[in-house]
Amino acid sequence: MAVSLILIVILIFGLLFIYNQWQFKKANKLYQPEGKFITVDGIKLHYISKGSGQPIVFLHGGMLTSSDFKENVQLAAQQGYQAIAFDRPGYGYSERPKNRKITPITQATIIHKALKEIGIDQPIILVGHSWSGTMTLSYAIQFPSEVAGVVILAGAMYKEGYAAENGDLLSKLVTTPILGSIILNTLLRTPLAKSMASSMVKETFAPEKAPEKYEKKVYALGFRPKHFRANREDVLVFPETSKNLCAKYKKISVPLVIAVGEKDPFGVINQARRLKEDIPHAILNIIPSIGHMIPQLHPTVVMDNIHIICEKLTNSNIVDSKN
Repeated sequence: MAVSLILIVILIFGLLFIYNQWQFKKANKLYQPEGKFITVDGIKLHYISKGSGQPIVFLHGGMLTSSDFKENVQLAAQQGYQAIAFDRPGYGYSERPKNRKITPITQATIIHKALKEIGIDQPIILVGHSWSGTMTLSYAIQFPSEVAGVVILAGAMYKEGYAAENGDLLSKLVTTPILGSIILNTLLRTPLAKSMASSMVKETFAPEKAPEKYEKKVYALGFRPKHFRANREDVLVFPETSKNLCAKYKKISVPLVIAVGEKDPFGVINQARRLKEDIPHAILNIIPSIGHMIPQLHPTVVMDNIHIICEKLTNSNIVDSKN
């Protein structure tokens, strides 16, 4: 009896594995990469790039990919900038380094190397959303002479107040050796996982609504094993990294804008105010009537805050030229 039960369980998981792999392949065919690839440290990174002029680099949060900034990239290019948005390591079509700990700091280093490979040799304006708040600030701390300005959108920068400050069970399970691989390869294409994707999207966009078909794309791409695991690893590594890094935020001297929605449900308004205290010269914009997903729903708001940086840079150049 026990042997029969074991065989049934093995058969069920075997069928789930086959079904899941088929669905993952369908998702990859449905959403083809729209950008280019660059190889850094032996890993391929996918990015989209348009326009020419002052480079602006967009770093997405934990939900999807560079496509979260697709409209922002188009707008920036139309307004005379060179706009670049990466799929962060492990997300979308970008690979993730294996056998080493990946943090917001190491991801910033990888993006820095990628920009050098692409040929970006002038200071950039960095725009980071949500989880990438810490990553963006890490970049500015590591490479101060190569950053012209920073825009933080609904950013997470501190351990305290982070939604998964003490980790969470799901992240710990799917990042556990063997067990995690079993879960990721057999359960991400089940009704439970689909319901989870739907809830994640609704909660993240609340009180606003997600764009049409966004939820479908999140389930198709975000619930593939490598992408989902990368996201869960990022969730777990964030608290320790931000705790160790936040004391250095005050070293950032470039123009910085912190933009956050008045109705953001994730407590990032408090994080924004704390960052403003740590970096007094920063400009804090609390934007009425919007929530967390600023790049996806309000690309013109993103550009408005980028223009604040550009005006400061222009004024600074005028002052420097007079001296």
